[in-house]
Amino acid sequence: MPGGARISFNSVDSSLSSLKNCQSYINTGMDIATHVALDLVESFNDVEDVNSMESVMLEYAAMDRELNHYMRAVEETVNQIKREKPENIPDLKYLVKEKFTALESKNSDSDLQRNEKYMYFKDQLKEMRKQFCRQSDNDNEAIEQIDEDLAVTQSQMNFICPITQMEMKRPVRNKVCGHTYEEDAILKIIQTRKQQKKKVRCPKIGCSHVDVKGSDLVPDEALKRAIDSQKKQSWSRLEKSAGYAAATNKICC
Repeated sequence: MPGGARISFNSVDSSLSSLKNCQSYINTGMDIATHVALDLVESFNDVEDVNSMESVMLEYAAMDRELNHYMRAVEETVNQIKREKPENIPDLKYLVKEKFTALESKNSDSDLQRNEKYMYFKDQLKEMRKQFCRQSDNDNEAIEQIDEDLAVTQSQMNFICPITQMEMKRPVRNKVCGHTYEEDAILKIIQTRKQQKKKVRCPKIGCSHVDVKGSDLVPDEALKRAIDSQKKQSWSRLEKSAGYAAATNKICC
């Protein structure tokens, strides 16, 4: 046929759309696994339980890589056919399999460890352990009230947004410089500067990063949990103090 065979890719496009939906399920699974791992750290569970969640994350990362390779193989095959416009309809299944096999042959463990959600998992796990080990140490070593108050004050300093100067409710961390901000506050600054066609300098005093972008911000779940935990501990101390004061007052009276 002059000009090449006329091929409809509607069914292929529909299949790709379905595969992308599958990818969203994988992403949701990785988010759930991350939350479960953070729950385990927060409740001081056995390290083996946390490690099992890391294995789950790596399995999800492998599924995500395989799915990405298959979608890439399909898209490259379709683009090749559209570009070359062959006279006869080619064997799409064979061409896709050939490209997919070539992509899979280059797999390595480091691919999985570079998965964005896996990297986020590892980062949040590290921060979570840091935050809750610090709190645990504070509880064990606070022999004198003045030392405990000082430890709480130092811990709370990490919870303050450099923009609002208030305790953060929805902290996000900058992947570039590592500093955290209140989500609404930093996004408002980014939006304002964007309208002015200006870059945003990191609000943290002393930071040299001069181009904060919304795409570089990720939720800091570990810090949020630490803030929430600190609030619960503070309320618990207040309730104990109130109970002690009430009991003392009753005895005295």
